[in-house]
Amino acid sequence: MDPINIHSAKTQLYKLIEAAERGEEVIIARAGKPVAKLVALENQRPSRKAGSMKGLFEVPDSFFEPLPEGLLDAFEGKA
Repeated sequence: MDPINIHSAKTQLYKLIEAAERGEEVIIARAGKPVAKLVALENQRPSRKAGSMKGLFEVPDSFFEPLPEGLLDAFEGKA
């Protein structure tokens, strides 16, 4: 992509961001001299996959037992 001047970049920012997301480098110029480059950020968080932790730990049976009365009361705002 050819360099784009600052005024045009301000009026077309949405289109320039879309171009960067497609992998294009957008060069922004002032008075014909390049001063900035707009590029897309890499995905900083890997996507999570359902079931990827399967078999790595086991939920104990005690997890499904009722809570003690005092703790249950605290959750319900009675304590």
